Amino acid sequence: MAIKFTVYRGSKDGIKQVETERDDLKRDEVLVRTTHSGVCGTDVHYQSVDMSLGHEGTGVVEATGPDAKILKKGDRVGWGYEHDCCGFCKQCLTGWETLCKERKMYGLADLDQGSFGSHAVWREAFLFKIPDNMSNEDAGPLMCGGSTVFNALHVAQVRSTARVGIVGVGGLGHLAIQFAAKMGCQVVVFSGTDSKKEEATKLGAGEFYAIKGVKELKIKAPLDHLIVTTSSQPDWPLYLNVMSPGGIISPLSVDSNDLKIPYMPLLLNGLRIQGGIVGSRQVHRDMLEFASFHNIKPVKMTFPLTLDGVKESLKTLEDGKMRYRGVLVAP
Repeated sequence: MAIKFTVYRGSKDGIKQVETERDDLKRDEVLVRTTHSGVCGTDVHYQSVDMSLGHEGTGVVEATGPDAKILKKGDRVGWGYEHDCCGFCKQCLTGWETLCKERKMYGLADLDQGSFGSHAVWREAFLFKIPDNMSNEDAGPLMCGGSTVFNALHVAQVRSTARVGIVGVGGLGHLAIQFAAKMGCQVVVFSGTDSKKEEATKLGAGEFYAIKGVKELKIKAPLDHLIVTTSSQPDWPLYLNVMSPGGIISPLSVDSNDLKIPYMPLLLNGLRIQGGIVGSRQVHRDMLEFASFHNIKPVKMTFPLTLDGVKESLKTLEDGKMRYRGVLVAP
């Protein structure tokens, strides 16, 4: 028996509400009724592409396939950017399935469904139980935004004694501030102006620097780590001058331009540039447990999970007016 549900799909003519259909549940597939979805910058990039939108979903399990072993009807779950992997390659077997050559990622696979919709069908293996003390609304933005910044901290092996610089106080940056602060790090925030200083301080920033028009940064002490969360690449020479020898730079900006960075400071100071995307499944679980224990929540604006609500949320994000993560709420 086919499963039918509503999705909000991108196109060259704008976002449309359409009906999609999936075969009856097989193997470890799970039918999830979507209650909330975070709104990410990647959704803006894909809104003109012929595909279903959204990848920060949370909801309630309505049915499970014959091979599902953990989840049951009524469980609250979420999902993120990755939907599947081969399970047998070196990357999959060592906990790096997000780098699997056969990975199924948002925008590249399962184009008939997303988190902007009434339901979705995903493998149980790529769904995450939401902690009891965390709401579906708060969990949504953690499924990609939270997973991405937590993974950057994890891969760079950030220690509690580190000075962590965070460029940008937005959808990713405001979560990175909270995670790094709760890890015990000295958090140093860089933003265009002082307009977000008070809020960044409340989230855990110990230092804040407005950089608009600044030619040289002068901070209290060098940075061991730098996490770049802005929508485009920053002025790299500005930041290389405040990095500690052996420091690690984690660029998270989605930018189609080439990385152009001064070579000699990188070479002479032994700096590392560490690429990364969302966390693997175990890192993602660790992120949810950490956020649950430390009560880390997104600062969010809510919109109805309707055609008009989807359009309004993406426009708000495009216009730079989102503070700081949009969340779509099912009627």
